[in-house]
Amino acid sequence: MAELIDIVVPEGQQEGTESTLMQWLKQAGDTVALHEPLIELETDKVIVEIASPASGVLHELLVEEQNLVEPGAVLGRIAAGAMTAAKTGEVEKPAKSIATAKSAATADQPKLSPAVRKLLEKHGLDASMITGSGRDGRVTREDVEKHVAGGAPLAEETIVPHTMMRKRIAAHMVKSVQTAPHVTCVFQADMSAVAAHRSKNRAGLEDQGVKLTYTAYFVKAAVEALRAVPEVNSRFHDEGLELFTDINIGIGTALGDEGLIVPVIHGAQEMPLDAIAGKLQTLTEKARKGELGQDDVSGGTFTISNHGVSGSLMASPIIINQPQCAILGIGKLEKRVVVVESDGRDEMEIRLLCYVTLTIDHRALDAHQTNKFLSVFVATLEGWPD
Repeated sequence: MAELIDIVVPEGQQEGTESTLMQWLKQAGDTVALHEPLIELETDKVIVEIASPASGVLHELLVEEQNLVEPGAVLGRIAAGAMTAAKTGEVEKPAKSIATAKSAATADQPKLSPAVRKLLEKHGLDASMITGSGRDGRVTREDVEKHVAGGAPLAEETIVPHTMMRKRIAAHMVKSVQTAPHVTCVFQADMSAVAAHRSKNRAGLEDQGVKLTYTAYFVKAAVEALRAVPEVNSRFHDEGLELFTDINIGIGTALGDEGLIVPVIHGAQEMPLDAIAGKLQTLTEKARKGELGQDDVSGGTFTISNHGVSGSLMASPIIINQPQCAILGIGKLEKRVVVVESDGRDEMEIRLLCYVTLTIDHRALDAHQTNKFLSVFVATLEGWPD
């Protein structure tokens, strides 16, 4: 008998969180090669693939699609070195698995959750009789209940099922609020010096294929502020505050109705402005295309939420990206009239301004560190060298 090798969720792959087994890319009895993709897992951040740990035959599938799994969980087994019956004519039959246990009547139907299958069985229904309103046409529990009720309209409303990403974001936000007491401080930044620098250097970088966005300046200024107040670049533990040497800055990136993801610029303290701009561009493009890998979204020590790009003047509190200790918020850049002193007289001028906020975990940080961080951050932006 061929040696059976476990297919497991890698430890640390999802930073200790649960993921969902979205899809088996092979079925029991299929021949698989070493490192060939077998499974797609989805977290609140990315979709990752689990590859085959050996060459042989997929012997059994132990976990159904759409089920939650944890790091270290055994998902199935490979019969190492075995070949399919098509090649040998007499290979041992794969063990009964969740894939082969499904009836032929449902083999070609859209994938169903265990709850929906149970409800269909209870009422003696076939999923092919029901039009699915879920993702990719999947039949939902509400679809079955509506069919059982005779197709009556559900009070002129539409239920849009949550994606797994939205469910994970919701759980992450609730956990953060329950874990950390949030406090927000607000400063105002004059972006005139940055705007002048960007105007002079934007075209040159674009000739090199790099977009010089304001966000790149915010990242660079955040690096200076984190150097000045290293306690902000930290993680809270009951026994002490863990300070990080590297400054790994995550950038909140909206994915439309799908949710939000936070790609990370690792080692930002070593990068000049043009390198930051290039990395931002790469990560943003990968995020919008759904091509971010686990390394792209892991290891962040501090996060920036540039919510002003969608028109928001100020947001408070911006929920901290746990287990970090603070999050920086950037409001909309707009021209405002301000009073300045010139030759001893007060005069009104038009300046490019924005509100900036720092929301902190008050267990780890106090007003002193918060205000010092924002003071350095704003001073760096307003004193940007020509």
